[in-house]
Amino acid sequence: MNQFPQALLSKLKGRIQVNALRKLPVSNNLIDFTSNDYLGFAHSELIFDKTHDYLLGEKIKINGATGSRLISGNHNLYPITEDFIAHFHQSESALIFNSGYDANVGFFSSVAQRNDIILYDELCHASIRDGIQLSNAKSYKFNHNDFEDLEKLIQKFHSEEIEIYIVTESVFSMDGDCPNLEELTQLSEKHNCNLVIDEAHSLGVFGNQGQGLVQELKLQNKVFARIMTFGKGLGCHGAAIIGSQDLKAYLVNFARSFIYTTGLSPHSVATILVAYNQLENDKTQIDTLRENIIHFNQEKQILGLKPMFVRSKSAIQSAIIPGNQNVKNIAKQIQAKGFDVKAILSPTVPEGQERLRICLHSYNSKKEISEVLRLLSTFVF
Repeated sequence: MNQFPQALLSKLKGRIQVNALRKLPVSNNLIDFTSNDYLGFAHSELIFDKTHDYLLGEKIKINGATGSRLISGNHNLYPITEDFIAHFHQSESALIFNSGYDANVGFFSSVAQRNDIILYDELCHASIRDGIQLSNAKSYKFNHNDFEDLEKLIQKFHSEEIEIYIVTESVFSMDGDCPNLEELTQLSEKHNCNLVIDEAHSLGVFGNQGQGLVQELKLQNKVFARIMTFGKGLGCHGAAIIGSQDLKAYLVNFARSFIYTTGLSPHSVATILVAYNQLENDKTQIDTLRENIIHFNQEKQILGLKPMFVRSKSAIQSAIIPGNQNVKNIAKQIQAKGFDVKAILSPTVPEGQERLRICLHSYNSKKEISEVLRLLSTFVF
């Protein structure tokens, strides 16, 4: 067997030297403050049972062949589910992808053309950045949630001959904060730009039925495309790009991560449909999650922890604790008390911005929330 390349070994050693080597986590029985399963759908027996009942019923016949959706993989659960998603999100169409990563890579690599401009928030997810890198368009980042900086870029590149795409997230995955979407849509309309919003961490959290922040603010008709990822609030595989019928047709023809991959299995698509039905018909988990977010923010204020946290009204709460070793030590101490919290290290976040990332869920009790914050205050003060 050939020796492992020295350049790759050097990169691994570099991660070890700065105490930032990633390792796969081990399953544990700790109280969950880490996963993105905000509503508990991933371990819901109700959704599990309803999915199997749906598949075993005689409502539809399912072609179980695998393959690209353009060949043999487009079983008849797909149009049923995509139509439901489009209606739920008050949009003309929805197109399901295998993951949020596939959706972002497929969208950004294909939609913007050679002479177009992509302006993206500097803290956008890696999947967005990777898709942009594959695009023929030119791209520029703007300062996080800074729309004055964004407008300067728009004015610099504005031309009737090119399209400008503005890209942001409704809830940022590391900080849990939200941009001012009302202001952003006004800016986009003012300069005739195409607004694209990734709602991965907003689905199931914002909106009367968990539709996301865009619909909570009634801005759905002002957005060119929304990316809905199901592996967070819906607790299942897949994602969808929400937009016009023309956008769907374009992606089916030009998004390589859609064209050249095996479609999701009938079971996966049925799980998406059942999860969406649950959002539409039962607000219990959504309401409980919101109560927990309010309780968390109240408790961190009482304990004097508010200054160290990024301002967030979402299910993601981040306490900035600089230094890889420092934040890892605090995480380990809290884990030793039975709570699963994770340290986010540089280079995943910028050096000096290392943090303890706490995710809230509908199944966390208020007692658990109070205790995890009490432990944090004990170890940092």
